[in-house]
Amino acid sequence: MVIIKIKKILLLALILALYACAASTPAVKGKKVPEQKDTNSLSQFVKSDVDRMADVEMRENTQSLRLLMTKLYKRNPAELKKSTSGTVDEMVAWVFEGDHQWKFDVQDLDAMYLAFKPEYTGDRVLPFIVGIQTMLIKSRGGKTEFFMLDSVDPQKVYNSARNIEIAVWKLSNTRDENGHLYFVTNEVLGKEPNLSFEREFGKMVGRIDLYALTLAEKNQRAITRFTQGFASKLFIPF
Repeated sequence: MVIIKIKKILLLALILALYACAASTPAVKGKKVPEQKDTNSLSQFVKSDVDRMADVEMRENTQSLRLLMTKLYKRNPAELKKSTSGTVDEMVAWVFEGDHQWKFDVQDLDAMYLAFKPEYTGDRVLPFIVGIQTMLIKSRGGKTEFFMLDSVDPQKVYNSARNIEIAVWKLSNTRDENGHLYFVTNEVLGKEPNLSFEREFGKMVGRIDLYALTLAEKNQRAITRFTQGFASKLFIPF
């Protein structure tokens, strides 16, 4: 019995050590180096299939947000000038690869609301994207990589998808006092509208819903499904 307990303690210590190693990424010349996932590494032994699915879901949604931020700045160049004299790529790289670790002064739902406040005169693209990304991280317990010891609430994950739907609605419908949209997004090319923004956000919502339902099935927990009224313009709090 003593030997068995010792083995369990050693296994737990190994898991915790791997978890700590995975939580940090080395920096080169002050820039965070994107972590290269090695599917054959020891860290994979402390990940379930759902954990790996969560890693992929977070990584792909982060890439979608990078693309959306790039597109928003290109369609709304005046917003970029409020933050920097640099290029779109430089600004996007600073947001997603900077050493701030997503510890912005305004985060998640507060940042998303800020992007549409009439009195706000700053760069609206920045809080909109930062708000969505930090909301996704918060809804997953503050994590961006997942292991077997982690616990994620499927209801919060599901609610984050509904908040993205609300954000998309606000993006296309919220106007200033002069009747102008705060953000220029879709456009009509000839007779066909360009709905690339909706398509990319739709991919994100689909990934999140799949992860939430898979997580609920794994934990045998029910998800409360509801339709958030767009007219209320209110995000679901966590």
